[in-house]
Amino acid sequence: MMRTIVDVITVPVRTGFYADDQSAIRAGATRDGLRYVGDPLTPGFASIRQPGEALSVLLVLDDGQVAHGDCAAVQYSGAGGRDSVFYAERASADVAEFVTPLLLGRALDSFRGLTAEVDAVRTGNGILHTAIRYGISQAILGAVAAARGITMAEVVQQEYATDTPIIPVPIYAQTGDDRYLNADKMILKGVDVLPHALINTVEKLGVRGEILEEYLRWLVARIDELRPSADYRPRIHIDTYGTIGMAFGGDVGAVAEYLTGLAQICAPYELAVEHPIDAGGRAAQIERYVELRQQLRDRGARVRIAVDEWCNTIDDIRLFVEAGAADIIHVKTPDLGGVNDTIEALLLARSAGLEAYCGGTCNETDRSAQVSAHIAMACGASQVLAKPGMGVDEGLMIVGNEMARTAALVSARSVVASAA
Repeated sequence: MMRTIVDVITVPVRTGFYADDQSAIRAGATRDGLRYVGDPLTPGFASIRQPGEALSVLLVLDDGQVAHGDCAAVQYSGAGGRDSVFYAERASADVAEFVTPLLLGRALDSFRGLTAEVDAVRTGNGILHTAIRYGISQAILGAVAAARGITMAEVVQQEYATDTPIIPVPIYAQTGDDRYLNADKMILKGVDVLPHALINTVEKLGVRGEILEEYLRWLVARIDELRPSADYRPRIHIDTYGTIGMAFGGDVGAVAEYLTGLAQICAPYELAVEHPIDAGGRAAQIERYVELRQQLRDRGARVRIAVDEWCNTIDDIRLFVEAGAADIIHVKTPDLGGVNDTIEALLLARSAGLEAYCGGTCNETDRSAQVSAHIAMACGASQVLAKPGMGVDEGLMIVGNEMARTAALVSARSVVASAA
């Protein structure tokens, strides 16, 4: 018997971090403890830093099972071409008016079919906010999995014919501003990719990048000192939020030279640098990254470029992939809207021979992190973000444990099926 949806319930919940006005922070907003002092610059923000909001969407099935997903947006909403900061109360009204009538009574026969219908919904303001599509699609994926009696990863594997084994993928953790103590946590726990480091202002980078150079020297020495085993060899992945380009006046050659030096500092560990330059728009970003990658190849630099800002939608990602504008595609899950687009983006990057990073933001929830773990495994992602929050341990636990449990369950069923 095909299961159906008999009720849609929404409730505001907490995220694992905050929503921050990136423009105000880059403009020099000062810190007072955890808060930033001053007025926000990005439309929609009530303050430079405000508590993140999420909306949990619960789908009640006709047999009493409940599946849920969480509507949440990235920490730096409204930046780099993204949707505005997310508010749960407003989203609840949109769900009630535009989504609930669509889903009530619907048979759970196709994740792809239902999410396509949600994507097609139009409000008086146009398409649904990315965060709403994100949460609704998570709930639909969970509901279809419940209806079929399988994991969410297996639903993705089946409907997208991924032909990928359901096994854990490498985890990437982020330090936040506590980049020394949190790096210790990552090394002691053998994290695969580290430390992010949150280099989101030139003050943290150094006017000529000298502070980041010093940090990377410390990090390499710390890995060598604390490594949990002799064969522990993590990738070093730094997110610089366009600050390298700012420090070097947008000179691509100077940025390439600097990155070449960073790779030498990090040796023998592989280095990936995310968003080294912000060109201010999609077309310009693609052009700059194509040039930057060529400059790095000319220097023989062992550094991989990860794209983030201005690469938010499936259409954006397709253009970056076609242009060869990055080595690593950060599929920033809330920015894509529905997780159906996350799946398509990861598979697109993989098919082009690029690394498909199933990422996201610290400002998500435990549920969106769990769903992302299933998708990362089903799509054979090169790495998945430990989220939410900036505490390291919690995100590692949520994402890592979900992957371990899911892989064990799928493996056990496979053994039983083979013996039958």
